[in-house]
Amino acid sequence: MLKTRAGDGAVKLFGALMVLTVAMFTASLFVGYAAISLPDGLAALFGSGDPLIVTVMQEIRLPRTLLAAMVGLSLGLAGAAMQGFLRNPLAEPGLIGVSGSAALGAVIALQTGFASAFLLALPVSALVFAAGAVGLILLLAGPRGSSLTLILTGIAVSAFAAALTSLALNLSPNPYAASEIVFWLMGSVADRAMTHVWLALPVMALGWLALITLGHGLDALTLGEDAAEALGVSLSSLRLQLLLGTAAAVGAATAVAGAVGFVGLVVPHILRRFAEGRPSTLLWASALGGAAMVLAADLAVRVILPDRDLKLGVVMALIGAPLFLHLIYKTRREIA
Repeated sequence: MLKTRAGDGAVKLFGALMVLTVAMFTASLFVGYAAISLPDGLAALFGSGDPLIVTVMQEIRLPRTLLAAMVGLSLGLAGAAMQGFLRNPLAEPGLIGVSGSAALGAVIALQTGFASAFLLALPVSALVFAAGAVGLILLLAGPRGSSLTLILTGIAVSAFAAALTSLALNLSPNPYAASEIVFWLMGSVADRAMTHVWLALPVMALGWLALITLGHGLDALTLGEDAAEALGVSLSSLRLQLLLGTAAAVGAATAVAGAVGFVGLVVPHILRRFAEGRPSTLLWASALGGAAMVLAADLAVRVILPDRDLKLGVVMALIGAPLFLHLIYKTRREIA
């Protein structure tokens, strides 16, 4: 009976999140500066109708919507996996320095002019630095390091990447280059093309596969490390899979969208009670919830100040920080 109720709850949660995500995805396609009707927009997505509408739908709105959903899915899934492995609700993907290192790679590409060499120079640089960060963490933390060692190593790598990013800004040759770097660091999915989608999607997909299959191990880990190992879970393999999956998903997200914070921290917090404390359920729930949240935030970017270049990362911070403070206050009251 209890298993049936838990299963029913998971099905209802999945249904609700799917409806929400599809609604946000559809709204993201059809809400914008240019008013496009639903029939005209659907026809344009398949290449028929007014050539101008076809261009708007296929080359502007579709890549932006797909990237917003992909970035949100990656950050939400990675946040839930990180919190499940570390058994710490304050953990988030940026904790291990992947996003900061990816941002550093993009900043160096902008600083050196490599980003202007070809269209994908910037995201490729970010992906290379994200992979380098994971390699450095594995080298410093060791194959059998504890969770505390992993956290401390991640913080050190993240701080070093932030310091080098500040140095790049400080040594920027002209204010225009510095301005371009700052705006990129704020995070955005605007002005992206389908080439960015096709570059990020295979890398993200590998990350999603690695992270979503952690469910059994994370469920066992809720009983403690000794109990998990007694159930046949290899903690070293679990950690390696977590790091590689987070690097692929979050590194690719940062490579194409810049720094977008709070998704991996807040979304698992919101959905944890609906997942009934099961990390395996929270993984896919946070993936869908993250996609819906970033899609909604990108909609807000277009609706609130359509004539200004409001950045996605700024909106997410304005939404995520108060929401996180509210969750902390609510949790404190429940404990009291």
